[in-house]
Amino acid sequence: MTSGFRSRLYTVSELINMPTSFLAYIGDTVFELHTRTNTISLGVGSIQEVHCATVSRVRAGAQAAAMRGMTELLTLEEQDLVRRARNAHQGTVAKHASMAEYRLATSFECLLGFLYLKGDDDRLAQLMAKADEIIGQIPARSVNG
Repeated sequence: MTSGFRSRLYTVSELINMPTSFLAYIGDTVFELHTRTNTISLGVGSIQEVHCATVSRVRAGAQAAAMRGMTELLTLEEQDLVRRARNAHQGTVAKHASMAEYRLATSFECLLGFLYLKGDDDRLAQLMAKADEIIGQIPARSVNG
């Protein structure tokens, strides 16, 4: 077992051959846990307030904005992965976002899942900090949809 919650690390070759939906599934959880932890550290009062503050930052619209704001920071490998995830067939329909936003949000989650499973915690922390910065600049009503 590796450090943290990972049962193992994956090679880049394994990750490139993994369906982007699997990577996004993991990335969604990574970003949700990151956001919940940050929200609790702000000293928000009730669990309902924590939940509402978290949901406003993990919605597709906020994630899409984060992805748009960080594209210039991505390596070529990351850009290829994001493009592949954005263009992949979506098995679900967006409920509270346009399809373009949903695809961009999925590519954001895919990138985070890729970095997490690869074990690149420094890069993961760097991009999540950038996402926090970008999402923090979105007016609350825009984040809440």
